[in-house]
Amino acid sequence: MRVLWELSHEPMRALELKDRCDDMSSSVLYQRLRELSEAGLVVQDGDGRFAVTPLGRDLRGALEPLDAWSRRWAERA
Repeated sequence: MRVLWELSHEPMRALELKDRCDDMSSSVLYQRLRELSEAGLVVQDGDGRFAVTPLGRDLRGALEPLDAWSRRWAERA
């Protein structure tokens, strides 16, 4: 989900995305991008940038309440 989350801010190339995803290896990143592309959540444009599709934006919207809950839960500790 990290890849989808980072791409929701702006389209970017894989190397830019890797820089934002902390310790994720290149092989894992490319695997995630393939999976997200096959699921129709991410698309690659002609310039090599990856972007979230409308379906991917819908998923992020659906996950926002869970993200808010997890942040409240983490603050308890």
